[in-house]
Amino acid sequence: MVSGVAAASAGLARSASGIATKVHAGPEAAASAPKVAATAKLSSSVEPRLLRQALDALNRHAASIPNRDRIAIVDFSAPSSRPRLHFLNVASGETSKLLVAHGSGSDPRHTGFLQSFSNAAGSNASSEGAFLTSDYYVGKHGRSQRLIGLDETNNNALSRAIVIHGAWYANADMIKTHGKLGRSQGCFAVGENMLDEVFGHLGEGRLIYAAKA
Repeated sequence: MVSGVAAASAGLARSASGIATKVHAGPEAAASAPKVAATAKLSSSVEPRLLRQALDALNRHAASIPNRDRIAIVDFSAPSSRPRLHFLNVASGETSKLLVAHGSGSDPRHTGFLQSFSNAAGSNASSEGAFLTSDYYVGKHGRSQRLIGLDETNNNALSRAIVIHGAWYANADMIKTHGKLGRSQGCFAVGENMLDEVFGHLGEGRLIYAAKA
C-alpha cells in the first residue's frame, strides 16, 4: 500500500522503480509551509542541543513535511539499554520515550552503544539526519513503515529499506537478560508490543530526527 503523502505533500515523487526521489517543491510550497519556533516549550527528557537540531530540521524541511505537530527524536548518544526514541508534541512540549535498536554496522562489537553512522548500502548501519515517515506495508518483519531520508547523510534510506518495525530483540526483556538490545540491519526496530504506539504517534508525513547529542 503506497500513500500519496510523500509525493503530494512532501515534494517527493515515487519513480517507476518504486524508489522515491526529491523533486522541486516550488517557492509557493516553501512560502506557505509553517515553521516551528525554536522557542517551543521544551522538555528535560530531550537533550537541549539535540532538540534544537531536530526543530531546525523541521523548519529546514518544512516544504517536505506536511504534518509538523508531532515529531520523533532518536538520541543515539544513549545506550540501547535506555529509552532513546523520544516522541514530542511540538505545540505542548509533552514527551514520551521508548527503547529502539540501532544497526549492527554501527556497533560491530555489540557494545550497546552506537559507534558510527553510515548511509552506504550493505553497511547494516544506522543513518543520521531527518527522515520523513511514509507508507505502511507488511514485509519480512511484519507490519512496517517506510522512511525517506531528507539529508545527504541518510538519502539512501528508502533504497536500503531502512524502516520502522517491531522485533523480538528490541523487547524490554532483552535488557533484563542481556543488559542491552539486539541490533537491526540499520532499521529503527522497536519492541513488538510497542509498534502500535509508534505508528499511532507518528502516522505518515512526520519527522524522525536521528543523531548523537
